Amino acid sequence: MTTATTPRTTESKPFSVDLPEAFTPEWNRINGITVDGHNVSVDPGQYFFRYENPTWVLTDWDLVRAGLLDAAETSDQAVEQRALEFVRAHGQVTDDPAKVLATGYQVAAFLFRDEYLNTSGLDVTERELKALREATTIMALNRVELDGHLSNVGPCWFFPVATSVVFGFDQDEGKKVDELYHGGWFNEARRRESVLAHAALGGRLVHGCQASADMAGGCVLAYGTDLTGFRRELDSVRHDWMDKIAAMGRR
Repeated sequence: MTTATTPRTTESKPFSVDLPEAFTPEWNRINGITVDGHNVSVDPGQYFFRYENPTWVLTDWDLVRAGLLDAAETSDQAVEQRALEFVRAHGQVTDDPAKVLATGYQVAAFLFRDEYLNTSGLDVTERELKALREATTIMALNRVELDGHLSNVGPCWFFPVATSVVFGFDQDEGKKVDELYHGGWFNEARRRESVLAHAALGGRLVHGCQASADMAGGCVLAYGTDLTGFRRELDSVRHDWMDKIAAMGRR
């Protein structure tokens, strides 16, 4: 198994995509990412710590939006089961990372939409929502195999650290963004919404954190992935990678 200090990266050409939202220019601080307005470019050889399996399962976002997002949970079928069956029926394997970014943005724009700025009891700023949308878009490129092995990992896996580099968040703000993403952000209705929306990325969101916001990020994993193996491997490599990302903000 590879380690954080001996990454394996496949040879792959840079790719880019034009997105509906202009991204924050300071993403250029992250190795391998170039942002020019709405255009986001990624050089895999510079960006990824590991890039071993550049294939992903995607489900067309328009199909998810029309056929799944309004699905109601019943006593016979949980939303997780609905999402799994939808991915099985409609998911397609792609080796086009630009398409993954485009789909990732559609999911992120839905989950972290501006209407939450006016939601009572939800302490979130416009800047934090933008950070979550942008980081989540790039996080879609990550991949974990069914045995729990982390095969594609880039800085945006650890989005609280990456967004701190890009947006200048201090430690408390970084932890708040982490908590918004995986903890305090979600009531049960938004958790179900997240389960259904992530079907577009072929799986469900699994957090790297345990009981508290420890900046370990997360990834969209296929249903059935070995979570014990996933957490074991993540714990063995994450501190080294997190340090490398933090160093990008000190250059």
